[in-house]
Amino acid sequence: MIYFNNFNRFPDELVAEELSAIEKVIKSGNYILGPEVNLFENDWAALCGAKYAVGVGNGMDAIQIGLMALKIRAGDEVILPSISAFATVLSVINAGATPVFADINPQTALMSIESVKRCISKKTKALIVVHLYGQIKNMQDWLKLTKKSNLKLIEDCAQSHLAMEKNKYCGTFGVYGAFSFYPTKNLGAIGDAGIVLCNDKNLYDDIKMLRNYGQSERYFHPHLGLNSRLDELQAAVLNVKLKTLKSYNNRRKEIAKLYFKKIKNKKISLLSEPLDGKAHVYHLFVILCEDRNELQSYLTRKNIETLIHYPLPLHFQEPCKSIRTDPNGLSFSELHARKCLSIPCNPQMSDDEVLHVIDIINSY
Repeated sequence: MIYFNNFNRFPDELVAEELSAIEKVIKSGNYILGPEVNLFENDWAALCGAKYAVGVGNGMDAIQIGLMALKIRAGDEVILPSISAFATVLSVINAGATPVFADINPQTALMSIESVKRCISKKTKALIVVHLYGQIKNMQDWLKLTKKSNLKLIEDCAQSHLAMEKNKYCGTFGVYGAFSFYPTKNLGAIGDAGIVLCNDKNLYDDIKMLRNYGQSERYFHPHLGLNSRLDELQAAVLNVKLKTLKSYNNRRKEIAKLYFKKIKNKKISLLSEPLDGKAHVYHLFVILCEDRNELQSYLTRKNIETLIHYPLPLHFQEPCKSIRTDPNGLSFSELHARKCLSIPCNPQMSDDEVLHVIDIINSY
């Protein structure tokens, strides 16, 4: 069986180091917002080229707390793509704001800037660029649009750890970048975890308060916040695994190159390959097929595990059916959801396994 993710293949030395780090935390007696969180925040900010990082409970909270810190609230609209994890839209709703759905570019599945322009209204306060599947693209265009329209640019970086454009890391273009370290991410914890990157000191101070009940100091609460603190145990694991991120990203890129080069089945199409090798970290490798469900069943029978990201666009989800969308519709989002299939692209795969996946896909 070729699994979509295979955590059992992490090197024994890495697992042993994680266990040692966990034991250290347990013996320290320091379990909430301790030195492991502080270390990870500092190292992640430095690695990404940001001034500040605030560890939070998960990636969804990272987006929501940032919106709260920007004082985006009831009556304010936030534009986002309809192809994304449900957490993206839920964070906007939980912050009290109103989401608006834009369509995607069919070549990348990233949010379409032309669609966003059609969605902007007098109530629009921000837009969320989702670096879907691990790719970053056209950030200068997004910066020009948000500056011209006086909007806040927010980056959802849950799938794009260390993706770069023009030698600048994702999460550092907008007013803040929100990251998830869910176990399946390129840098994954052993549970939920997230972080917010920013370069504004006032925003940083507010985010720090909001993740911890809104308190400025113990028992003093100038804001209504959340209980969303990066766990000390998760931070300890992330501190250990951080040293593997670049090499694991490189392995994902090697696998993706083989897929681009050798998948030749005419029933299957691929998203566009970025010109810059730094612009995609291949959290997911997605193929497109008109009879996607049949292809997935075929691959399952051949012992290749696949997933669908995402089978139902956000605007078709039951709680989102009344949400405003691009007046021209979201046809590309709907088409992508019908055709997309994510195939294994995890750094634990061997070349033989990658070539086997290619052979099976080509035989379909």
